[in-house]
Amino acid sequence: MNLENIHNVYFIGIGGIGMSAIANYFKSNGKNVAGYDKVSTEITKSLQIIDVKIHFEDSIELIPSEFKNNITTIIVYTPAIHKSNLELTYFLENNFKVLKRSEILGEITKDSFCLAVAGTHGKTTTSTILGHILKEANVNATSFLGGISENYNSNLILGGSDITVVEADEFDKSFLRLSPNIACITSMDADHLDIYGNHSELKKSFKDFAAKVSDTLIVRKGLPIKGLTYGINEDADYDAKNLRIEKGAYIFDVQTPSEYIKNIKINLPGKHNVLNTVAALAMANNFGILPQAIAKALLTFRGVKRRFSYKINTENLVLIDDYAHHPTEINAVVDSVKEMYPSKKILGIFQPHLYSRTRDFIDDFAASLSRFDELILLDIYPAREIPIEGVNSKWLLSKISLEKKSISSKEKLVENILKSKAQIIVMIGAGDIGELVDTIKNNLSFEN
Repeated sequence: MNLENIHNVYFIGIGGIGMSAIANYFKSNGKNVAGYDKVSTEITKSLQIIDVKIHFEDSIELIPSEFKNNITTIIVYTPAIHKSNLELTYFLENNFKVLKRSEILGEITKDSFCLAVAGTHGKTTTSTILGHILKEANVNATSFLGGISENYNSNLILGGSDITVVEADEFDKSFLRLSPNIACITSMDADHLDIYGNHSELKKSFKDFAAKVSDTLIVRKGLPIKGLTYGINEDADYDAKNLRIEKGAYIFDVQTPSEYIKNIKINLPGKHNVLNTVAALAMANNFGILPQAIAKALLTFRGVKRRFSYKINTENLVLIDDYAHHPTEINAVVDSVKEMYPSKKILGIFQPHLYSRTRDFIDDFAASLSRFDELILLDIYPAREIPIEGVNSKWLLSKISLEKKSISSKEKLVENILKSKAQIIVMIGAGDIGELVDTIKNNLSFEN
C-alpha cells in the first residue's frame, strides 16, 4: 500500500488511545481525517480542535461524503468495535480498503527504523520514556503511545518518518504486524485469555514477536526468551543498583554491558517504574544515545496520565488515579502507595474491566484488592463484551477479605467516599472510571 496516494482516512473507534494517535499522525501529515466513536471524550475533543470531523452515532448518513469514495479513502477500525457496527458493515460491503489499527500502524512503520515496546504490563510508560529520551536527544522520531504523556499532553510525539517508537500491543496479536529493529519485552503474564485461550498461547505469541526483531531484543531478566536482559540487582546486562529514595524521587546506578552510570534520577513512584526506566534506557543506549544524554532526559520526564497520577497531593489527603486493571498492575500500585505512605490508611476504588478478565483472574483480583485497607467496587466495565452469567462485582466482593468493603454506583460514589476516613484514595481501572476522577477531586477539595 502506498499511503501517499491516500487522501482520506476514516476511523471507526477514533477515540481509542491507540486509534487517536494514528488519527493525529495522519492529520498532521496533511490527510483528511474523520471518524466515529460512541461517546465524546477529552481525546475526541482534542482531535476536533485540529479539525478532525467526528460524530457519535453509528450512522452511514453521518459519514462525510468525501469519505465514501473507495479509491481515495482507507478505513481504520479497532477490534473493540462490534461486528454489527453499521458503518463498518457499509465499508466492508462497498469494497473499501479496511484495516485494523495494528495493520495501519504496521504500514506506517514498516519502512522506518522501529523501536517497539511489548509486554502485558509496563509498555505504555516504557515507550513514553523512550519517546521522551529520543526527543530530548534531538532524534527526529515519531512516537505512537498508549497513554497521554504529561510532557506533551498527547499520545503522539510527532517527528520524522525514518524513526518510530511504538507500543507493541499483544491484544488480538496486533504486535505481529510490526517489523521492529530494536524491541523490548517487559512481561508475559497471563492476560487476554478471551483471545488466546490459555497462557501458553500468549507466551507463544511473544516468542513469535521476538523472532521478528531484526537487530536487538531486550527482555526482563527471567523471561524465557533470549536477549539482552534488564533488572534490579539481578546481574542483568542492564542492571539497576544502589537504589534509594530521596525527596520522593528514585536515584540509582545502572551497570550496562560496557560502563557504569551513576545517579540516574526519576520522579516516578514504584520499583516497577525503575524497571520501566531501565528498559527504556537499554533501548535508547542500543540505538546509540549516550548515557549522559539519557540521564539528562530522565530528569525532565513527568510521567503518563492515569499512571499513578496525583490529582490531590496534600499532607492530609492524597488522591491518585491509575489505569491498573490486572492483578499484577494492582499489586504494583499498592506496593508503590505503601512505600510512599507506610503509616496511612488507603481506600481503593476499583472498576473491573471485562467480564472475561474478571472471571479468569477472580482469585488473583481478590488477593490484590484485599491489600487495601478499605475498598469500593464499581460495576464491571464491559468494553467489547456482553455479560457472562454469574460474573459481576458482587461475586468479586464476596472473595475479598476486607471488613470495610462495598459496591457503589457511579452516582453514589462521592457520597460513599466521603464516609471514609482514609487519607490516601486510589482510583484504578481501565474503563470510564477515569472520567469520574475530576468530579471526585472537586468534591474532596471542597470538603477539605
